[in-house]
Amino acid sequence: MSRFTGSAGQAIIAMDYAYIFTDSRYWLQADEECDHNWRKIRTGAPGEVRNWIEWIVERAKDVKVGIDARLISYKEATGLNNALKAKNSKLYYPPQNLVDLIWRDKPPRSRELIYVQPTEFTGNGANEKLRKLRDWIKEQRPAVPSYSKSEPKPSQMQVATLMSNLSCIAWLLNLRGDDIPFNPVFHSYLFVGLETATLFIDMAKITPEVESYLSTIRVNVRDYNDIWTFLRRKEWGEGNVIISPQTSYAICLMLTSFRYTVLPSFVEEMKAVKNETEINGLRNAYLRDGAAFVKWFAWLDEKMAQGYDITEWEAAWRLTEYRRRNKHYMGLAYESISASGPNAALPHYTPHKAKARMIDRETPYLNDSGGQYRDGTCDTTRTYHFGRPTPDQCEAFTRVLQGHIAIDTAIFPEGTTGAKLDVLARRALWQDGLNYMHGTGHGVGSFLNVHEGPQGFSSDTPLEPGHVLTNEPGFYNNGKWGMRIESALVVRRIRTKGQFNGDVWLGFERLTCVPIQTKMVKEVMLSKEERQWLKVSDGGDVACEGWSLTAAGLQDHNRRCVELLEPFLRTDKRAMKWLRREAERGIGIASAGPGGLTIDWD
Repeated sequence: MSRFTGSAGQAIIAMDYAYIFTDSRYWLQADEECDHNWRKIRTGAPGEVRNWIEWIVERAKDVKVGIDARLISYKEATGLNNALKAKNSKLYYPPQNLVDLIWRDKPPRSRELIYVQPTEFTGNGANEKLRKLRDWIKEQRPAVPSYSKSEPKPSQMQVATLMSNLSCIAWLLNLRGDDIPFNPVFHSYLFVGLETATLFIDMAKITPEVESYLSTIRVNVRDYNDIWTFLRRKEWGEGNVIISPQTSYAICLMLTSFRYTVLPSFVEEMKAVKNETEINGLRNAYLRDGAAFVKWFAWLDEKMAQGYDITEWEAAWRLTEYRRRNKHYMGLAYESISASGPNAALPHYTPHKAKARMIDRETPYLNDSGGQYRDGTCDTTRTYHFGRPTPDQCEAFTRVLQGHIAIDTAIFPEGTTGAKLDVLARRALWQDGLNYMHGTGHGVGSFLNVHEGPQGFSSDTPLEPGHVLTNEPGFYNNGKWGMRIESALVVRRIRTKGQFNGDVWLGFERLTCVPIQTKMVKEVMLSKEERQWLKVSDGGDVACEGWSLTAAGLQDHNRRCVELLEPFLRTDKRAMKWLRREAERGIGIASAGPGGLTIDWD
């Protein structure tokens, strides 16, 4: 309806106007893609509402607000309903989606086959995961009032959990699909009881191999739409069903409040903590993805130095082609962001072939992309300048880099949330009155969704060993240029010199293996520790499960990239030459060769 292509937004059709709500990542994109028929609401901006729910509540009075209950979570629906009651208003759930009624050319739902994700990539079998989930269900207290002293009735016992989160279903059953672009998941519901489980899915997606596999883990298969009959008839018998706050509200309406208990998703918590097999898989995936990045950067740098006109779209396409050659490649993890000039000031800009901008030599070029591999999901951003950067570009890039280093080298006690570390990424930018309006980082799946919860640098979930998340501060000079540096990190346990109060200390192991350009770095702005992060550090070791951290930070990133990527690049002389040049490049000084300039900001 709106032609808005961003990954996050809401549309509200009122009696007077049509409204579209976007957060700061998509403000400019919404302005470009949505015509005059749409009023744009910039959520979180000064003087604006925080979200679409707040906007409805402010304007509602003696009205019904129509919404498809399948598309809103329990948490959102109950919060909105409670707020509307005070305005003598309520939510109304039409039997059919009103947009679908007028959407004549709506694409059919995917019928791609699903497939098994073997334990060589997952580490744990589905039977083991289901056993842990069932043990957790048994541990939950019955649905009785806290003041009750009588024995719980069978109808009050917790006997099952029902899931609508597609990534949780795929992870729990060790299955993958291809129903959602860039995300290897499949449309389904999963009901897990204490003895058996039932997967509700389009039966045409089930191969004989998958059918046999599901039988071995005692999972029954029923048609996708049977979920509503199953719930209406209460086919599981007596007992309460556990759902998460993110469960589709349509399910809650079918269960009624007497038949379900709302608890945080235990499966989401398990999925977020990667085991050693998954971590090793991610390491290997990031090495292959990093090698593709280096081959592509070497090609692009050479072509730019030779005077070729390369569009943002062509650059993104070429990088995808390098990734296709990698072992275990399954596609992109998200739509590539390839942006030059003012387009780089749009945090989630996507180039289109017909109107992509030429990559220029006056502004930074930003590429945010990643591959999906059977052993891991990748998400990397690098910002590269092909000409002579201006002093303000260098100062901004240095501040972004300082924030990136601060997160990368952080050591913190167990129980620390990601939100408490967020300030580390912003502190250097704040010193110059700069900031960015997106999150500092999000969780990442293991051949699943590139955005995964509950961990992240905006989250109040305590970080645990095995959590994987991105570190991606940036700065965006609206209408001119933008920059971001993003690497993936895994939380690891650290052995520190001191053990205050017996605390457990945590830090990060960097997974991303792509050089960071030093041309735009102003060394005079860096502290001694930050310089050591960029150069080789001789500091004392602080032991980490994985590879070592140093007292001043991690060992030289770019030189480490040479060491780790060389086995993947031995047959590509251009890539190895480029990689070594980047590793030896001085801070703020471009080496001779393609794009070679001598810049000394002192």
